[in-house]
Amino acid sequence: QVNLVESGGDSVQAGGSLRLSCAASGITNRRYCLAWFRQTPEKEHEAVARVSLSGGSGVYADAVKGRFTISLDNTKNTLYLQMNSLKTEDTGLYNCAAGPYCTSRFDMYNYWGQGTRVTVSS
Repeated sequence: QVNLVESGGDSVQAGGSLRLSCAASGITNRRYCLAWFRQTPEKEHEAVARVSLSGGSGVYADAVKGRFTISLDNTKNTLYLQMNSLKTEDTGLYNCAAGPYCTSRFDMYNYWGQGTRVTVSS
């Protein structure tokens, strides 16, 4: 059984940084994709970044390019999202997701964590 547990959410001021973590267990298919989505008042399921378990570069939403970095530590089975230069519009609930396709479509992901909340104040 796949289990995803996020952590690292917090309240920060604009311009600050946070690192989110997603501890993943039970994923046996190395072709799976791990992704970060966020829920904001404006967008219900916004794809933030994704990366394949088999390797390769991360793919980012235009809104976070150059500020966020997704990374994967296979030794710890943990996905990270380093968020720098945070903006108030980055406020939201951040969910980790896993699925067989590396896509921005949230409905293509089979497994989801409970989420970790990020609040960015001005």
